[in-house]
Amino acid sequence: MNRVRFIAPPSGPLLVTGARAALANAAFAHASPRGPRGHVTLRIAEQDDRILPDLRFLGFTWDAIGEPGDHQAAIAHLKAIGRLYPCFEGEVELNAKRDHRLRRGQPATYDRAMLKMTPEQRAAAEAGGKVPYWRFKLANRVVNWVDPILGRREAKLPAISDPVLVTAEGAPSALLAAIVDDIAQGITHVIRADEGDSTTGIQIDVLSALGQNPDATTFAHLPPLAETGRLAIRALRHDGVDSAALVAWLGLDGPFAWRRLRDKPDPTALPPLNRAALARRSFQEVADRLPPGATEPFWLAIRGHIDLLTEARHWWEVVSEAIFPEIPDGAGRVIQTARAALPEEPWDGTTWSTWLAALPLDKADTATLRHLLTGEDDGPDMAALLPLIGRARVLERLRAT
Repeated sequence: MNRVRFIAPPSGPLLVTGARAALANAAFAHASPRGPRGHVTLRIAEQDDRILPDLRFLGFTWDAIGEPGDHQAAIAHLKAIGRLYPCFEGEVELNAKRDHRLRRGQPATYDRAMLKMTPEQRAAAEAGGKVPYWRFKLANRVVNWVDPILGRREAKLPAISDPVLVTAEGAPSALLAAIVDDIAQGITHVIRADEGDSTTGIQIDVLSALGQNPDATTFAHLPPLAETGRLAIRALRHDGVDSAALVAWLGLDGPFAWRRLRDKPDPTALPPLNRAALARRSFQEVADRLPPGATEPFWLAIRGHIDLLTEARHWWEVVSEAIFPEIPDGAGRVIQTARAALPEEPWDGTTWSTWLAALPLDKADTATLRHLLTGEDDGPDMAALLPLIGRARVLERLRAT
């Protein structure tokens, strides 16, 4: 069985980059056509109100909330085999070392100076009040893997600084915790945003040091999305972007395919996708997000004509409140003619065409009439809007110049 996981961000909102990773994991796990459905683990702080509403909005589902693995046992093992070594350098010292190496034209990788520390030097440092943090000694090799999204990849470990995997307080880094938890939960596929080959190279080396077979894990990386990836899902949701449009925009609607994840979402494609998604929504699906008092005929009139659900607020004002559209120059003749021929109520979907048929108006005059009634030059079909506006409001808006 394929087993995947999504790790919720420890702070801040769920961003587009994270949302795409979450949906990609779920889509892959649920796409097993020739075997059992895969298993999705969500790793998140309990009842995290920052993230859970956004995940549910996107339709992301999971099978279990991940329980942490034995981090301290893993740390003890890595120390016992000599792959974790103590370090005492502070940030100022490390920055000075890096700058010195760069000035000499040398790589900025960590120089492993702490590996030369004698037991006596370490004892003296600790006696002076220093507490070590712990770096992982990377192997002297090149690791290779095949990414189902990005193709063949490699990481030259000697060119990468030994990562800090344990803090001075004895806590595992986020990377080490993820690796240990992956082992405990039997994760078979790691699908995440691309953080560069170094991160995956480190992960493969740590897995080996922990006695695991890295080839048993498939690593897939979603291309970076730059500014687009930093958009918050909560903000998009509050702006009226539909979940179906977001899923389609991120390439995760329809049958799962790795190749679809190679493409970066085009920001200009989201508005038409959202318009189409909203056009498919029933009144019952959006009623709780429409303005108070909005009716089903109103929704049926505007859907397919708005790019964001929040635009419904404007059109509800158009049909139900007092608005005062600007009167274009020369509109007096249109106003007088339209008022004189305005049908009596009741009105229905044929009233607009009946009214126009009784008016000697050309195309430009008809556009002026629309503007006088709605304040807009385009939008939903007037045949559907006019009965919602009603005769009294029409007369108010067709006021004398």
